[in-house]
Amino acid sequence: MRARFDTLFGRLFGVLFVAIVLAHLLAFAWFHHYGPPPPPPPPEFSQGVEGQRPPADPRFPHRPRPWFGGPLVPLTFQFISLMIAAWYGAKLLSRPIQRLSDAAERLSENLDSPPLDESGPREARQAAHTFNLMQQRIREQVQQRARMLGAVSHDLRTPLSRLKLRLEQIDDDRLQGQMRQDLNDMIGMLDATLTYLHEQRTSEALQMMDVQALVESLCENAQDQGADVQVSGHCAPLAVQPMALRSCINNLMDNALRYAGQAHVELQDQRGQLLIRVIDHGPGIAEDKREAVFEPFFRLEGSRNRNSGGVGLGMTIAREAAQRQGGQLNLEETPGGGLTAVIRLPRL
Repeated sequence: MRARFDTLFGRLFGVLFVAIVLAHLLAFAWFHHYGPPPPPPPPEFSQGVEGQRPPADPRFPHRPRPWFGGPLVPLTFQFISLMIAAWYGAKLLSRPIQRLSDAAERLSENLDSPPLDESGPREARQAAHTFNLMQQRIREQVQQRARMLGAVSHDLRTPLSRLKLRLEQIDDDRLQGQMRQDLNDMIGMLDATLTYLHEQRTSEALQMMDVQALVESLCENAQDQGADVQVSGHCAPLAVQPMALRSCINNLMDNALRYAGQAHVELQDQRGQLLIRVIDHGPGIAEDKREAVFEPFFRLEGSRNRNSGGVGLGMTIAREAAQRQGGQLNLEETPGGGLTAVIRLPRL
């Protein structure tokens, strides 16, 4: 019997059944206590002495009704009982779904979020168990992929370094330069892959930070290295992931400097969000290619290609860093020509 009421259906049916039974029992007791209305007097008493009330019929005992008599009290109790049962039943139905929704949101932000509590009705326990199993498998697959790619990237460094040393024995300068360029590209891809994997594994908590000071510091560091970087605008402190935001802005600035030779970082504080624009006046990107550049290792043909440097992971790392903070990263055309990367960070 207990197993039957261990399900969500059983609990909901039990609550509604008890509410309906209690409401009808009260109505029955109410009408039984106060009795039915008195019947009309028999005809023989209707001719009685004027002013004399006919005697009560013992077959119909009747108690005086209170001032609020009638069906008002039992109907009101029935209404309240059914409302409470409906509210509790809706809560029974929505609680497991809400818990699952909250756990899914936590999982989307952090794979290492705490597992879902496997309690409640049988359906809720089964859903929580399946969700926890899915989370464990996703975490294991991500860790396995990271370990595999990290090991491959690390192990390839040794033979590539040996190849660079053996290049010095080649007499053909043109062939030597081409092979050196290929090896440098491969080493750059390995370094970018390790950085990308590190960014995916890194999990930070949100904390209040002076974003304006962070942006100005990054721009000053770039200026100290001889880069043409300018910053403008103001903003109030914001809850962010400091390392992720630093990585995002750095990648966007590097991208602008690589292809345009200059960058302008603009801060615009709005009521519900903070906008950080990284503006350049370089060759730009066609509108139909602006989403594709966020794919790992995607390379554009033409002006923005490998000859300009990079391996195609900077924009991927930047977007994922913005998304981990609940923000967005999109590309727009700069008025007058060029590319503008827009970071939108919500104010929670």
